[in-house]
Parts: sequence; C-alpha cells; structure tokens
Amino acid sequence: MKIVVLAGGISPERDVSLCSASLISNALLSKGHEVAFVDIYIGIPENTELKSIFVSKNSGKTFSYKIPENEPDLEAIIAANDGRRELIGPGVLEICKMADAVFIGGHGGMSENGRLQAVLDCINVPYTGSNYFGSALAMDKNISKTLFVQYGIPTADWLLFDPKKDSVEKVKKEIGFPCAVKPTGCGSSCGVSLVHNDSEWKAAIDYSTKYEDICLIEKMVSGREFSIGILEGKALPIIEIRPKQGFYDYKNKYQDNATEEICPAPLSKEKTEEAQNLALKVHNLLRLGNYSRVDFILSDKDNKFYCLEANNLPGMTPNSLLPQEARAIGISYEDLCERLVMNLSPSQK
Repeated sequence: MKIVVLAGGISPERDVSLCSASLISNALLSKGHEVAFVDIYIGIPENTELKSIFVSKNSGKTFSYKIPENEPDLEAIIAANDGRRELIGPGVLEICKMADAVFIGGHGGMSENGRLQAVLDCINVPYTGSNYFGSALAMDKNISKTLFVQYGIPTADWLLFDPKKDSVEKVKKEIGFPCAVKPTGCGSSCGVSLVHNDSEWKAAIDYSTKYEDICLIEKMVSGREFSIGILEGKALPIIEIRPKQGFYDYKNKYQDNATEEICPAPLSKEKTEEAQNLALKVHNLLRLGNYSRVDFILSDKDNKFYCLEANNLPGMTPNSLLPQEARAIGISYEDLCERLVMNLSPSQK
C-alpha cells in the first residue's frame, strides 16, 4: 500500500505528533508499505515531484524525532514560515489523493478535532482513527463530559470559566479547591494545572488561556489513574499510570523514566471488567472509530471510576499507552500500526 503519514501541524502537541508519526512510518516501512511522511503545516517544498516523497523499505530511510521537555513555540514556527496561518501546507492534499490511505499521526488541533477528517472525507481519502463527528465530540471536553452525565458515566463536576467575565469566587463556590484548570480542547495535558490555593490560581489561568480563551475547571478527584485502549471494538488490558513526581503532565508523559506504567494494571477481575465496560461505553457513545483510549481516575473516596476524557488519536510511540496495552496481548508495535491502517472503520473507507 501507498500510505501518507500526516504529522506535526500547528498544535501544542506538534512535537508529540512528530515523534509518533516518525515511528509509525518506520513500522509501516518494515511491513513493506511505501510511506510518505508529511508535516501537515509545513507541507511539501515547491517543485517537488510528489511521488518522490514515498519511500520504501529498500530505500534504507528511517525517521526519528525526540520530544523536547517543553511544549513547542507555535508562533515562532509560524513566523519561520512567513507568517502563514493556513493549517494545511502546500501539496498535502495532493499527495493524500495519491495514497491508498492516510495514517493520521497528528495530535491535537485540526488533526484531532474533526476538521482534518472532514477535509479528507470531502476529497474521498480513507484515513485511520475516528470520523469528523466522533473526533469533534471527544476533543471538546465540555461536550463529552455533558454526554457522560446524560448517559450515566461518572465524571468529575466541572464548569466553564471565562477569565474576562467570571471570578475565582464562582469557582470556589461551585467547584472548590483543589481543582484542575485546563483548556476544553487540548490533549497531552497541554495547558493543564492543578490548583490547591489562591496563590496557584493566576498562573493556572494564564497557562490554560495560552491555548484557549475559555477554561474548563474540574473538581479534583484523588485516586489512582488508569487508561484503557479500545481496538476494533474490544477493550485492551488496562494500564495504571504512576508519575514519580507531581501529576501526569506534559513532562511526565514524554520524558524518559518520569512515570511508572503497569500493564496489566493490578486490579481485581471485577474492577477490571467494570473499567473496560465503561471505556467501551465511552468509545461507543462518542462514536469513535477503530481505536481510541479512555482515561479514568479510581477515586480513593468512593472506589468509583471517573472518566477524565477520551482520546480519539492516542499517542503512538512504542512506549505510548495504547501500544503497551496491545503488546500485553501479543500485538507488536509494527503489527498494531499495520492493523490500524488495514482495518479501517466503515465510515473511514
């Protein structure tokens, strides 16, 4: 197959995407596919012959990218590209039309909120993951949490907070401290802070509004954190996440040896089945595609699982959570990548 792997873009998760997509590309090359690695935002240089972008296993080419400790400076990237704010770079859609399928290796922004999926639908190009509607539902934390409540899926209390209109007193009254402050539509914990007192409030709001004007303020649920991958309609073994310091923020997610990850998670059979059934319920409720990942906190207070969010394009480095869970049932990273692109959901074919 000819496969375009889309990466990068203009999103706080740009670096995560470039790392995931590099390794996805290598895995697909190892399985004998022709691969074109393309940065959605940067695009393809002018006068490049598009078919020359595709490489094969015999070319000897491989890809690599290491995630820096801090999130990318998106304005600097835009400035380095003559201030261009178009989200899709030159030649990107043209090369996608040449492929048998597109592996969406992007994270956050247009790669994950449904806009890229809608564009690919409009040009009749098949792609991995969820369709535009499921992507939009999952990416907007306010909408997904509203659906969770309506369908009986436990989730922490929350409110939307507009720093230009609302006061911290409203948060104290309705949610209280400690709480989590986060953008409604970012992943990888970009813009997320935990607030325990007044002195931490302003920095948390400033960090969240770096990415979006409106914040989601969520009551903090103390407990153990778990993640559950869904692959082709079935729940994978559960993974438990134990950061060595602080919480599971951007640094702890992507820097080596910052977090202990245990798979299968040490849970009873009953709690394992409970969490897996909840994850499947979330996946189906949000109309997600051939794979996703759903994150939970098991509360110390009442021993209930509270859904944090669903990830319609989970991280795909070999040490990311979903590949670890697949490996626990004997699916190698290379086989997983190939399965995701070979067994597309009906709406993505």
